[in-house]
Amino acid sequence: MTAPVPVPAALQRQYGVSRGGRQWLAGLPQAVSEAMERWDLTPDLAPGTEPWHGHGALVLPVSSPRGPAVLKAAYPHPEALTEPAALGLWSGHGAVRLHASHSGSGTLLLERLDHRRSLAGTDMDTAVEVWGKLVRMLSLPAGHSPDWAGVPSLAERVEQLSDELPADWEDLGRPFDRALLEAALEVSQTRGAVGRRSSNDVLIHTDLHFGNILYRDGSAGGEEGFVAIDPQAMVGEPEFAAAPMLWNRLEELDGDRPRTALRRRLAGLCSAAELDYEAARQWSVLREVENALDYTRTGQRDSAQRSVWVAASLAA
Repeated sequence: MTAPVPVPAALQRQYGVSRGGRQWLAGLPQAVSEAMERWDLTPDLAPGTEPWHGHGALVLPVSSPRGPAVLKAAYPHPEALTEPAALGLWSGHGAVRLHASHSGSGTLLLERLDHRRSLAGTDMDTAVEVWGKLVRMLSLPAGHSPDWAGVPSLAERVEQLSDELPADWEDLGRPFDRALLEAALEVSQTRGAVGRRSSNDVLIHTDLHFGNILYRDGSAGGEEGFVAIDPQAMVGEPEFAAAPMLWNRLEELDGDRPRTALRRRLAGLCSAAELDYEAARQWSVLREVENALDYTRTGQRDSAQRSVWVAASLAA
């Protein structure tokens, strides 16, 4: 019998502070064990090492009948629930290949990529070009087949934000200037309305940042090159995807004119991905205002200040 897989200490710290998190942690060893048996897997970890992990998932390298793979067990938050549907629609083109999924436990069997090689370690010019190519590949025109049923609508989410943002801003003690809140609400009312009418809606990877793009060496099939992971998918305007590339690697902006440099980065992203700059700017303002409120709610002061700065730099 295979020994239980240890839960990474970082996940224990992150999810051990809430009742729901503790319940997930308690059930994680059994979920992993059942997945190993279900898909005929064996761990492929060096003795004494912990599994890999992301922000909200345990990722265990395994040997499988399909060759080297990873078993992913994600905390059951709404964004994670969209992953199997999106990966199935992309079918390995521009994204990690999904071998199998089990909805009851939230476990996925995925192809193994090179977790040591991401766009986080790539020069910015190259990263922008790679990101743009992936956005074009991943932007599948929205369809009506049952395969799309697991992907939520961006327009519906934006309609919710129109109500939630002002209430959250008040409840959290008005943590930033009202003008920035109003800029975000204007986006929700204009771009949200555009999205509801748009015939150009596509499948969006809403968390496509440097660290969520890993290298596929091609040895197990599929085209060699960088591909996306952890999609947090929605259906809507493709420009919604730009924001995560702005709030990461801010330390690399020109220190003398950081706001100009931020906008220049956005322009480069839009050029590489063939996106509309103004739409991407507006969506990024809305997303960072939402992030600022979320970070404020959870006491992450530095992250909240970063999000306010990005939103204000783009709204100005």
